[in-house]
Amino acid sequence: MAKILMITGDFTEDYETMVPFQCLLACGHSVDAVCPGKAAGESVKTAIHDFEGDQTYSEKPGHNFALNADFDAVDPAGYDALVVPGGRAPEYLRLDPKVRAMVRHFFDADKPVAAICHGAQLLAAAGVLEGRTCSAYPACSYEVTAAGGRFADIPVTEAVTDGKLVTAPAWPAHPSWLRQFMALL
Repeated sequence: MAKILMITGDFTEDYETMVPFQCLLACGHSVDAVCPGKAAGESVKTAIHDFEGDQTYSEKPGHNFALNADFDAVDPAGYDALVVPGGRAPEYLRLDPKVRAMVRHFFDADKPVAAICHGAQLLAAAGVLEGRTCSAYPACSYEVTAAGGRFADIPVTEAVTDGKLVTAPAWPAHPSWLRQFMALL
């Protein structure tokens, strides 16, 4: 079974954090969830993003998500794969040079990476999208293309795999996104 790193932060999308975390654990994988500036046992706040017919998603308070590993102790070389949830966390996580270096490690080492929704913001900032096909929440399409990637405008229930990268627009794609990611594991 794979040892997986999940990089998350405050106001990560609730479903995009909890569902893959629990699903991967249930399938027998090991998942270390970390956040810069926080240690195992601390938590991040989540937000629930819904699609209710407005011009963009609505946002409601989610659950507190307990971290189970220390960010400062993470060595990405010890992991087989990476998961990057969406929500608002990638917006500020991308500013952290250590986070960007961790993301680049998984691409440089050709390890599986699963990113969803706004997770593409972190991939773009890490400089790993050049020449790759990447889906994301449509509002992030400009960041994907500005980083040299090809934006995959797919239904919200679908995911796309490009090499070892699996991406999806939002949490309604969990069945497709997680199935494609687990096939790479």
